[in-house]
Amino acid sequence: MEQELTHGPVMKTMLRFAIPMILGDLLQQCYNIADTLIVGRFLGENALAAVGSAFSLMTFLTSIILGLAMGSGTVFSIRFGQKDEKGLKEGILASFTLLGVITIFLNLLIFAGIDWIIWFLRTPDQLVNMMKDYLLVIFAGLIGVFLYNFFSSLLRSLGNSVIPLAFLAVSAGLNILLDLWFVAGLNRGVAGAAEATVISQYISGIGIAVYTRFKFPHLLRRDKNVRLRISRIKEITSFSGLTCMQQSIMNLGILAVQGLVNSFGTTIMASFAAAVKIDAFAYLPVQDFGNAFSIFIAQNFGAGKTDRIKKGIRSAVLTSVSFSLIISLAVFVFAEPLMSLFIDAGETAVISEGVRYLRIEGTFYALIGILFLLYGLYRALGKPGMSVVLTIMSLGTRVALAYALSALPFFGVTGIWWSVPIGWFLADLLGIGCYLAKQNKLVA
Repeated sequence: MEQELTHGPVMKTMLRFAIPMILGDLLQQCYNIADTLIVGRFLGENALAAVGSAFSLMTFLTSIILGLAMGSGTVFSIRFGQKDEKGLKEGILASFTLLGVITIFLNLLIFAGIDWIIWFLRTPDQLVNMMKDYLLVIFAGLIGVFLYNFFSSLLRSLGNSVIPLAFLAVSAGLNILLDLWFVAGLNRGVAGAAEATVISQYISGIGIAVYTRFKFPHLLRRDKNVRLRISRIKEITSFSGLTCMQQSIMNLGILAVQGLVNSFGTTIMASFAAAVKIDAFAYLPVQDFGNAFSIFIAQNFGAGKTDRIKKGIRSAVLTSVSFSLIISLAVFVFAEPLMSLFIDAGETAVISEGVRYLRIEGTFYALIGILFLLYGLYRALGKPGMSVVLTIMSLGTRVALAYALSALPFFGVTGIWWSVPIGWFLADLLGIGCYLAKQNKLVA
């Protein structure tokens, strides 16, 4: 099923395409939330802190694959909008080759440097063994992550956002069942939680690859006129490389903050591990809406539909800000019961710090909603370098302020929490200002 986003009512078309993407990534978050919830409930504070710290590292590494897939998807969307089937096929071949090689390289690099990575994260001595057990298993799932993200980006670029949702629904449900069985039933500890996630990742990755091969054979079959061309690799790299850089910088900044959080001890680590999952789950819909918006803009940019692009921008801003304000209110009101889902009610210090994090950061979700739209807009208009600049502004501010403010007795760990919305705000100012100054050149 292919869906052109260049026709029909703008808001309705965008939402119909975006909603399955949002639901799909909410399910993907269930992988991580299931790990956190089950580990926190059955294995305790130390295990929760270890898995939470490892999650930041895994997010950084998967962001490399995700960034490459998202950049490739932009190229696919433009070629699809132009109805350039040969260009689309050669782009698919170039992207799959590039992503596959990078994924294998990452796997080798990670396993070789596992001890150094744990040291870099400033992991407390009592957590080192648990964290290593978790990481050695979870990294084995990178190939599954690659397969899922590549083929879901391909399908979404063709306007098909439903099938990626279906495969994630199956694997997310399986992940929760396996988590309970391996951790609570077989007593396999944190390694069991990682094993459950990896098995589920491979099921979604292999499943969606097989589906795409049989559903769209004309795009993937060998064709004597389609070959691996240096020009296509360069094109994919120009989009994917910068998008990957943007995603990596974003998560490298988070990783740097994770090291700072770890220095405050296991109670703060456990608070952060639970709160950041709630936080990510809360603003995930606007993140995915930004990605859907990017594909919408890219298809219309390829088709040369300038007026439709401008209408899409206005509709997307209204939708994202409205949704973000509702979610901010919900997180502020329900911060304490949300934290209690992940940690025993007796751990009052952990819950209290997590609530403070959520109420500071959650108030400003509209800012990150706008930022995700800016990322998607510049990527779709062939200016992915601007997305990198905005990310550096947002994350650079966050990291610098986190270290500076947390060193002051008045702020302490709260300084880390306040650094986040300040970074979002400054990046939004820059992104909106540049768009307004160059609007006629960007959308022409």
